[in-house]
Amino acid sequence: MDDQNESSASNVPKSSLTNPQDDADRIRLKRLAKLQAQQASGSSGSSTPSPPTPPPPKKAKTLPSPSRPQDRPPIFQSPRPVAKPSAPPKLDITIWEPETIVQVLRVTLKREQAERSNGQIIWLKEVASEVASQDPSQRLSSEIADQLVMSRLESGSAIQTSFEYLTGCWRRLRAAKSAFFRRGYNPEDLTRGMAVFEKLHGLIVSYAGLSLQDPSMFDQPPGKITGPKELLPPLLVSETLESSNVEPFLADLAARFDGDGLDDILGGVFKELMQLVAMDRQGLASTDGESSWRSALGAVEGLVAVKPIAAMATRLSVFAREWPQIAQTYFFEPEKRSQSDIDGSNTNLRATLHILQQSLFTIFNSAVRAGAPSREAVLDYLASALNLNLKRGGMQVDRTQVASDGYMINLQIVLLRLAEPFLDAKFTKIDKVDPLYLIHSPRLDTSDETRINATVEDVKALAGEAKATSSTAPAPNFITEVFYLTAAFNHYGLVRTLGFYNELERHLDDIDKYLERIESDRSYVGTPMEAQARAAVEKVKGDKARLNMEVFAYRVQILDPDLIFRMIGFTTFLMAWLIRLADPAKKYPTQQVTLPLPQEVSPAFKTLPEYFFEDIVEFYLFLVRHTPGSMDLAGKKELVEFILTFMSSTWYIKNPYLKAKLVQILFYGILPYGRDKMGVMGPILNSHPTALQHLIPILMSFYVEVEQTGAHSQFYDKFDARRNIAYILKAIWTNPDHREALNREVHVNMANFVRFANLLMNDCTYLLDESLSKLSEIHAIQIEMASDGWATRPQQERKDREKALQGAEQQATSYITLGKSMIDLLKTFTAEAKAPFTTPEIVDRLAAMLNYNLDALVGPKCLNLNVKNMDKYRFNPRQLLSDIITVYLNLSDQQEFVRAVAGEGRSYKKSLFERAGGIATKRALKSSTEVEQLMMFVTKVEETKLLIEAEDDLGEIPDDFLDPLMYTLMRDPVKLPSSKTTIDRSTIKAHLLSDSHDPFNRSPLKIEDVTPDTELRVKIEAWLVEQRSKGMVVDVPEVAMPMDVED
Repeated sequence: MDDQNESSASNVPKSSLTNPQDDADRIRLKRLAKLQAQQASGSSGSSTPSPPTPPPPKKAKTLPSPSRPQDRPPIFQSPRPVAKPSAPPKLDITIWEPETIVQVLRVTLKREQAERSNGQIIWLKEVASEVASQDPSQRLSSEIADQLVMSRLESGSAIQTSFEYLTGCWRRLRAAKSAFFRRGYNPEDLTRGMAVFEKLHGLIVSYAGLSLQDPSMFDQPPGKITGPKELLPPLLVSETLESSNVEPFLADLAARFDGDGLDDILGGVFKELMQLVAMDRQGLASTDGESSWRSALGAVEGLVAVKPIAAMATRLSVFAREWPQIAQTYFFEPEKRSQSDIDGSNTNLRATLHILQQSLFTIFNSAVRAGAPSREAVLDYLASALNLNLKRGGMQVDRTQVASDGYMINLQIVLLRLAEPFLDAKFTKIDKVDPLYLIHSPRLDTSDETRINATVEDVKALAGEAKATSSTAPAPNFITEVFYLTAAFNHYGLVRTLGFYNELERHLDDIDKYLERIESDRSYVGTPMEAQARAAVEKVKGDKARLNMEVFAYRVQILDPDLIFRMIGFTTFLMAWLIRLADPAKKYPTQQVTLPLPQEVSPAFKTLPEYFFEDIVEFYLFLVRHTPGSMDLAGKKELVEFILTFMSSTWYIKNPYLKAKLVQILFYGILPYGRDKMGVMGPILNSHPTALQHLIPILMSFYVEVEQTGAHSQFYDKFDARRNIAYILKAIWTNPDHREALNREVHVNMANFVRFANLLMNDCTYLLDESLSKLSEIHAIQIEMASDGWATRPQQERKDREKALQGAEQQATSYITLGKSMIDLLKTFTAEAKAPFTTPEIVDRLAAMLNYNLDALVGPKCLNLNVKNMDKYRFNPRQLLSDIITVYLNLSDQQEFVRAVAGEGRSYKKSLFERAGGIATKRALKSSTEVEQLMMFVTKVEETKLLIEAEDDLGEIPDDFLDPLMYTLMRDPVKLPSSKTTIDRSTIKAHLLSDSHDPFNRSPLKIEDVTPDTELRVKIEAWLVEQRSKGMVVDVPEVAMPMDVED
C-alpha cells in the first residue's frame, strides 16, 4: 500500500471510524504538484545561466530488519499498496488478530510456522509453553502482546538492534492498519480491529522510545550503533525527511513521551546533530551530504516540525531543575574538586550550549528572513511565549506552571542575536525604536505592569491620545518589535533566573547558619533526641550538597561570557535609549545631557514598564557582585552616565529601592578587584567629567532623600544606602576634583549641605549610642556566664541568656560597622567643609554627641565596654577615640563649636579631655602636636564656659521670651505662618532638617515661610540690657541676626 494511504491511516484518531482516503488523496495531489514544479524548474531557463546545482544528496542509509540482507528495505520505507477488495468481508477476529500480530511483530508460538518463514518469524518457545498450559490452541492475541514484544526483545538478534526491530514493527503496523481500513469493514468490526492496533501501537512506540533512551536494557548485536545515533540516518537524508514516515513516527514518539521523558529520549539526538554542526569546518561552503551542517540543520528543522519536540528543543539547558543529571554528572561534590576541573566542566557545557543556541537562532532567523508572513508568525510565537509566562515575574512563582529558565533564556538569546544589527557602537538606529509601541501595539501584554513613574490614569490618557492617531500611524518596524520583545524576555527570562539563583544562594547561607548553630549547640548529645537530631543534620547536609550542585549548574549559563557580552551590548543600548527619551534636547549620546533633567517627566518615559529600568539595575548589580571583570568588555561609560543622570533627577523614578540599588552598583564597583584597589568603576568615577562635577552632590542629596522611602523598613533601608554612600565618598576623596565639587556645593547649595550634615550627625549619634549600649549588654552577659553560679542556673534560663547574647552580638556588629562608616564620613567632611557643622541648628547637638561618646570611651563607664574578643564585633575603641579627637581638632578653630562644647552641660568635663590626651599619647593615636592642639582647645572651652555661666545668670526669664520647644531664651524669634507660634529661628531650622511640618499643628512648612518677630526681638534686647545694668550679665551676646544659611 502506498505511503500516502499509510500516512493518513496512522493519523486516524482513536475514536474515529472514517475512511482516511480523502486525506491520502490530498497528500498525493500535493506531492504531484511539487514534483511537477521541480521538473519545470529543472527544464526551463535555457537562455539564462542558472546557479550551480548542489550535489545530489546521498542515498538514505537503511537500518537492518529481520529480513535477508539483500532484501532489507530502509527502516521507514513504505510498503507496497494493497489492492482494495471488491466487497467488504466479514471480520473473523479469531483468525485476523493472530495473523496481524504475526505480520507486525514477526513472532509466533508455533514452531512449524517459524521454520516455514525461513528466519523471518521468531518462535517464542518459553511464551509458547506458558500459553499452552492455559490455551492448548496457542492462539495469539493482543492481551499477551506486551509479553510477546518483551520476549522478542530479550531474545536479541545477531544483525538487528532492538530499535531497528521496533521501527520495523511500527512500519508493518502502519501497513496493516492501512490495509485494514481499505477492506471497508463495518463500524463494529472497525472498532474491534482498532483496539488491537492501538494496543500494538502503544507497546511498539513505548519500547522504541525506551530503546533510544537506554539501549543497554536489551541485548544488542555487537558492533552496531545503538541509542540516539540510530535516528540520524533517516533524519539526515533529505528524501527520507520528505516521506510520510519520519514525521509520523516522531509525532507518535512525542505524543507518547511528552511530559514523560521526551527530553531524555531525543536530547541525545539533538546533541548528535549539534556535534555534526560543530564538526563541519567548511561552514557555508559545505556540501558534504548528510555529515554537513546543512543536513544537520535540516534534521533539526524536521524535528522541530513536531510541536512537542520543538518545545523540547527550546528547553534544553544546563539548569539542574530541568536537567538534574547535568548537575550530578558535572558538578558532583564540587567542594572536593579543583578549580581547573570545574572550569573544564564549564567550558564543555558552554560549548554545547553555544551550539544549541546557534542552531535555534539559525532556525528562527531563517523564518524571519523568509518573508513578512513568516516574520509575523515568529513575532507572534515569541510574544505568545512571553504572555503565557507573565507569572514568572511574580513574587511567589509556582515553577511547575510556567516555562523553564532554559526555555526563556534560549529564546532571549535568539532575540539578542536578532537585535545585533541595530546595537552598533554609535547608536545610529536608536531613533528607530518607537517609544509609544507598548501603548498602541497589542502584541505584548503589559496591562498589569508597574510603570516607571505613572498611574493607571496616566497610561489610559496616553493610550487615548495614541488611539486617536492610530489610523495614520505607521505599523511598528522590526527594530521596534525586537527591541521590546528582547527587553521583556530579559525581564521574564534572565533577570528572573538571576532572582532564582540569588534565592538558591540565600538558601545555602541559611543552611550554613543552621549547621553552625547546631554544631555550637550540642545540648542534644546524650539525650533520647540525639539520633533524631543527627539524622536531621545529615538530611540538611544532603540538601546543601544538592543545592551546591544546582548553584554550579546555574553558573554555567548565567556567567557565560558570550551571554554576558550580548547582554552588555543590549543593556548599553537600552540605557542610552532611556537617557535620550528623558533628554529634552534628544541629542544624547552624541552630546552629553544637561543635569539635572527638567522637573516635568515626559509621558512616554514615565509610562514605560518599570522593568525597563529595574532590569538594567539588576543585571549590572549581578555583574559587579559576581563577575566584575566582565565590565571591562564595554558599557562602563554608559552605565556611569545612566546612574548620574537619574540620580541627579530622582523624581524620574518612583521606586526608592531602584535608586538605592544604583548607589549599590557604585559601591560594589569600587570594591578592590584584582590589582585595582579602586575596583572596576573607580577609574571612570575619578575621570569622567560628569562624575567629577555631579557625583558628590548626587550622593549627598540621596543621603538626605533616603531618610524617608515610604516603606515599612525605611529605618533600616536608609542605613544600608548610607553605608554605601559613605564608602564611595571615602574611596573618591583623594581626588582633588571631587573635593572641589564639595566646596562648590557648600557655597552654592548651603541649605542642602546643612540637611546632609544634620542627618549625618543624627546617624552618628544613634549608631554610636546603640553600639556602646549593645557592648555593655554583651559585657554584662559574659560576666554572668563566667560566674560560679552559671552552671547551677536552670537550663532554660541559660538558653534564654545565650540567645540574648547572640542577638546582642549580631546587633553590635552591625551597629559598630555602620557607626564606623558614619564617623569616618563626619571626620572627612568636618575637615573640608566646617561652616555647615557650626550652624545654630547643628552645632549644639554635634557637641553633645561628641562629648557623650568621649565620656563613654574614657569615662568611668568605659569598663562596661571591655568585652571578650573585640575583633569579633569589629570594635576598635582606640580607633574610635582617635576619630572623635580628629573631629574635635577639625572644628577647634570655630568659635561656635567651642561655645557649643562649653555649653553642653550633660557630658562635658575637662578631665575627660585630659584623659583622652593621655591615652592618645600613650597609645600613639595622635602626634604630640595634635595632643597639644587638643589641650589648647580645652583651654578655650574652659574660658568660654566661664562666660556662659555668667551669661546664664539672668534671673527669671519672662515666659514670652522662652523658646516653646527648648525653653531657652530666644535670640532670633520668628513666627510660624500656620500655627502663629513664635519660636527661635535656630530651633525651627533644626526641626525642619528632619521634619518638614509645623511642630504645633503638623501643617507643611518651609523655612522661607517664617517671618521675623521684630517686636518681640526688641523687647528681648531691652530686657538683656536691663539685666546687664543690674550686674547680672557679664557680657551681652551679640544679638544681631545669625547667618541665615538660606541666603
